[in-house]
Amino acid sequence: MREFGYQRAHDVAGAVALLAADPDARYLGGGTNLVDLMKTGVERPARLVDVRELPLDRVESTTDGGLRIGATVTNSDLAADPDVRRRYPALAQAVLAGASGQLRNMATVGGNLLQRTRCGYFTDLAAPCNKRAPGAGCSAVTGEHHNHAVLGASDHCVAVHPSDMGVALTAFDARISYESPDGPGEAPITDFYLPVSDTPHRETALPPGALITHVTLPAAPVAARSRYRKVRERASYAFAIGSVAAALTVEDGVVREARLALGAVASRPWRARAAEAVLTGAPADGASFAAAADAELAAARPLPHNGYKVTLMRNLVVSVLTELAGEDAR
Repeated sequence: MREFGYQRAHDVAGAVALLAADPDARYLGGGTNLVDLMKTGVERPARLVDVRELPLDRVESTTDGGLRIGATVTNSDLAADPDVRRRYPALAQAVLAGASGQLRNMATVGGNLLQRTRCGYFTDLAAPCNKRAPGAGCSAVTGEHHNHAVLGASDHCVAVHPSDMGVALTAFDARISYESPDGPGEAPITDFYLPVSDTPHRETALPPGALITHVTLPAAPVAARSRYRKVRERASYAFAIGSVAAALTVEDGVVREARLALGAVASRPWRARAAEAVLTGAPADGASFAAAADAELAAARPLPHNGYKVTLMRNLVVSVLTELAGEDAR
């Protein structure tokens, strides 16, 4: 591990100024991903700017009935927050599915959204990886890729985004606020994560040196009846091989509103717009749910060893929507 400096920031402006003065520095929240990458040599910052003591550790209601979540709120506190559990239960479920209690106690909301892929080639310095070393190539395309992307990938990178939290936030139209050397900014989460294209090393729309300060969830009555379902290769905590965040409003047997996002299928949390369009106004039954899943997955381009994900995700979408429709019927 490279030697590095350490400095604790006490206000947002001071944190941003520290990074502006040292482009080779990194913000440190809980460190549950960054420190691991430093140990393997993937990340080699000259300085860590600790942001844990910034006044960004609250979950607050907004005037429109949404929530404003500070970037240093821990995953544990987010999942336990009464308003999150009541108004956006799929978000609480996603956080609880994401890691062990010890990790949730350390990990922060901002850090969770910025975590890097768990592709083995990304963390192996001896393997070509365009995300780690642009222009080197993508080892996974012809190598081990059973857990890699089936949607939105390119020949340059087929890695998936690992965040469970990000999938639920995507389903509910979260907005990411940040402070940069040029001032404050905001982006919807669907624009915050960039398409992989031919620049997989550019993962987010954050300006250089910017610090995430808040995540805002707009009011969404549909979210009160929502669910997050994660499939993993073992019962203990592991990264998803497929996940779904879904919410439904059903009236008189017809879907009036639907929210759907998929995880572990693309380089970013995947908002299932095609599926939502099929669902809205359709009967709340298995046939409609299957048609919606098929519409979204029609764009899938699986690799030789991850085609199972298409079937898995179809079944997962139908199962979760069926459960939600059953709850509405009761």
